[in-house]
Amino acid sequence: MKKQIAILGSTGSIGTQALEVIEGHPDLYEVYALTANNQAELLIEQARKFHPDAVAIANKDKYPQVKEALSGLPIKVYAGEEAIAQIAEAAPIDIVLAAMVGYAGLKPAIHAIRAKKTIALANKETLVVAGELIRDLAMQNRTPIIPVDSEHSAIFQCLTGEAGNPFEKIILTASGGPFRSYTRAQLEKAKKEEALHHPNWKMGAKITVDSATMMNKGFEAIEAKWLFDAAPQQIEVVIHPQSIIHSMVQFNDGAIKAQLGMPDMKLPIQYALSYPDRLYAPFERVDFARISELTFEKPDTSRFPNLALAYEALQQGGNMPCIVNAANEAMVDAFLHDRVGFYQMSDIIAKTMQSIPFIRKATYEDYVATDAEARRYAESLLHKQ
Repeated sequence: MKKQIAILGSTGSIGTQALEVIEGHPDLYEVYALTANNQAELLIEQARKFHPDAVAIANKDKYPQVKEALSGLPIKVYAGEEAIAQIAEAAPIDIVLAAMVGYAGLKPAIHAIRAKKTIALANKETLVVAGELIRDLAMQNRTPIIPVDSEHSAIFQCLTGEAGNPFEKIILTASGGPFRSYTRAQLEKAKKEEALHHPNWKMGAKITVDSATMMNKGFEAIEAKWLFDAAPQQIEVVIHPQSIIHSMVQFNDGAIKAQLGMPDMKLPIQYALSYPDRLYAPFERVDFARISELTFEKPDTSRFPNLALAYEALQQGGNMPCIVNAANEAMVDAFLHDRVGFYQMSDIIAKTMQSIPFIRKATYEDYVATDAEARRYAESLLHKQ
């Protein structure tokens, strides 16, 4: 039988590529549900092409447009955040691809885990914000979580077949983003147009800015803690500008396993859907004859303080990563609307970390309250600039 796939965030970069993967294997996969935040036109186009059982749009103002456009098709149409969370529980679904951007992906992920759906996790904020809660829920419900991020997919692949063999450290590779060679003086004047020009990856605006500030890599370190039961000191970040090695694992005997591939998200997406099988894919292959060098550098947290802030949150635990994520989401949005400078983002995130009450053992309600309070506080600092 075909696996029934729900794509939460089907109009984003991961969602659209996932649909390409599914289209390449029509004998194995079928789209059961599609959801989007605001891109009604693309959601309508996808629904007409893949004929899911249901679609949902988070922006309720767009519901009439989607409903009318799909009125001639046997597709259920819903609107609102609660509807998206409920869709993730639908009985026929085998795999939920969690590809929504930011904090909004947390609630649907919780619903899907409780419904015992296999989670293909592309939304890193789910584990950044509430890693302990998600880990505990997944263990209670015996729900598999398969990472889709290229770095975590690489680690997952390196650890496959190594059950019982302890690792010394996880090595997350980072391209360095568009600002890798910028001086501090250049970064002080950096604009969104420069930040959005990533040298290797085609991603959404939010994650591309996070890559430019290196907050993305800090979030990946937090995510790695929960996915692979790693202590903070076991998670290392190294700059690898070519983005051919997607991440590495060093074992207790000193051996290092690495996963290599071209910078193409369709490979980890397909692996998450097909695991433990590897399916043929027409993706570009690595040609070592054309690669003149693979280089590595130590990250510079003086130029990229967001990476240090994320590691501080990783060390503290509790609701601190939730605070960092909320402040970061507010600042990235402000940066994309030319309301804040590159280093002002870091300053405001740091001040928010110092000001929001710390909770060592947080409940879901604590995370919701923390997220709202941290966003409000960060915005209030922005208005004082």
